[in-house]
Amino acid sequence: MRLKLYRAPNMAAAMAELRRELGAEALILGSRRVAGGVEVTAALDPEAASPAAGVAADGAATGSAATDSAAMGGRRERREALAFHGVPEALAVLLEGGDMAVALARHFAFAALPLVAGAAPLLFVGPPGAGKTLTVARLATRLVLAGGAPLVISADGRRAGATEQLAAYTRLLSLNLLVASQPGSLARALTRRGDGAPVLIDAPGLDPFDPAAGEEITALASAAGARVVLVLPGGLDVAEAADLAAAFSAAGAVALVATRLDLARRLGGVLAAAAAGRLGLAEAGVGGGAADGLVPMTADFLAERLLRGVAPASARSPAEAYA
Repeated sequence: MRLKLYRAPNMAAAMAELRRELGAEALILGSRRVAGGVEVTAALDPEAASPAAGVAADGAATGSAATDSAAMGGRRERREALAFHGVPEALAVLLEGGDMAVALARHFAFAALPLVAGAAPLLFVGPPGAGKTLTVARLATRLVLAGGAPLVISADGRRAGATEQLAAYTRLLSLNLLVASQPGSLARALTRRGDGAPVLIDAPGLDPFDPAAGEEITALASAAGARVVLVLPGGLDVAEAADLAAAFSAAGAVALVATRLDLARRLGGVLAAAAAGRLGLAEAGVGGGAADGLVPMTADFLAERLLRGVAPASARSPAEAYA
């Protein structure tokens, strides 16, 4: 695997240089802010997975032929499933053998959101239309049904109707919605927090490749002492998801909520985003309901979704599908 470190004044410049040198197949392993800009670590694995164990270099079979054949068959089916989801090769080789849930837990972080009394506020960020507002509403609903009373804040002063949409949910939950779109007003809003109640902050949709957007996220998170959570929809192009996650990670995101998984059939973008941003997989949007449309993301949940309902090979070729 070829590894390379890129430094640039901003994320957009780093991504452009990375794609130019390594191409669209490159996997972003991490990113961070450094003096003078950002630093991105990327990898490219140009070779396919190594030959299956049990076959000697000269082609002579070793061990039990039946066992080897079954193992190769299972590995082939696993790789077909991962290919169907568009999982990047560098990640697929980590997941193709053994129990899928165990492999996912070994190579990815699964981090439940801290929704308990006294926990740091949660600031939900993402590109426009990712599902941040609905995610905040769903988490507020979960907390109210459990007997809690979270403090819900809208920091979105840009999108028309954003505050009204969230207010419609908070009224149904008998919660007050505070509006604070600037760091100073956000800090003041947090003085209304009672008894260490969980705090959910809905940020505006932002372009993470705009340096000003990264600064806005940093300022809001700093004012609130918040943990930054990225919200991304499932079904995104793998490279696009990785680029977005790396950029939001450079702005401080540490966890990922994947929305619209009830509609997305291919989840390679979710894995690519988690790997590129080094993000803990936290929640999965699985339906339209406020009470049951969001569930904690676990290795078992993700493994089941990756392995079920894979289309037959004959249905996967774009040439055949659109002939």
